[in-house]
Amino acid sequence: MLRTLLRRACAALGLSLALVATPAPAKAVQAARPALWAVSDADTTIYLFGTIHLLPDKYQWRTAKFDQAIQGSQQLVVETIVDNKNPQKLMAALASLAFNTPNLPPLAQRVSPAKRAALAAAIKKSGFPPQALDKMETWAAAITLLGNQFKDMGLKGDEGVETVLRNTFTSEGKPIGELESNVEQLGFFDKLPESAQEQLLEGSIDDATAVTKEFHGMLSAWVRGDVHAIAETFNHDLSGSPELRQALIRQRNANWSKWIEQRMTQPGAIMIAVGAGHLAGPDSVIALLERDGYRVRRVQ
Repeated sequence: MLRTLLRRACAALGLSLALVATPAPAKAVQAARPALWAVSDADTTIYLFGTIHLLPDKYQWRTAKFDQAIQGSQQLVVETIVDNKNPQKLMAALASLAFNTPNLPPLAQRVSPAKRAALAAAIKKSGFPPQALDKMETWAAAITLLGNQFKDMGLKGDEGVETVLRNTFTSEGKPIGELESNVEQLGFFDKLPESAQEQLLEGSIDDATAVTKEFHGMLSAWVRGDVHAIAETFNHDLSGSPELRQALIRQRNANWSKWIEQRMTQPGAIMIAVGAGHLAGPDSVIALLERDGYRVRRVQ
């Protein structure tokens, strides 16, 4: 359960986008109607869109209503800006945090004996030098190896929702902002206890069949705009780890809702695009805004 959450959180943070290769295309275009909200007052509108950061090819998720919201928005704000074509900034952030613990045991000693053959195969498949991975903190090595799973699942950074949105806003000359820096996002993993980091490492080398089934359940809920199903999935995954719920969900959602409330004091319209799990359930950004007296209406 915890391993599932950590893998999903890693994908949600966009940390493996630079490692994803181009997969085979889907057989047919898949239509989607993911959830879209708006909070507004007399002179301000903020659209809130829950995303899937990594998508298979040929998912058509832009609708007429959604494009109307894009056209009316003067700025896009995402969780963090990751440039798949120029990942140097992300890699520098990773390097600044990943090698700060001296005298680490070899990576093979940080998984159970039963997992060591799978770890060796994953390292070979990744193409990363084993000696470099041995020097990394466990969470960073796990993030690196997760790229294998995302490739096997047919996920593509260039098809990710934030990437498409950023390209659209950039082509229209509209600015793009971020709620957290790359270092801040990676810092959530850097602060995890070693036991959780080792679970993430073992999760990064799990069987692709189970991982794919898990991902497509989440993707199906997003495609339908089924916020209740998304919330149930995240609540289930988080039920065994209140520390992770606080660090990865509650604290970040609280930070973002306060940012939105401050932005509501400025006129204009913007679109905020964050992982769908952050906009679902009792601890969501939506729920926090409503508790503070804002009316958040479902647009799609």
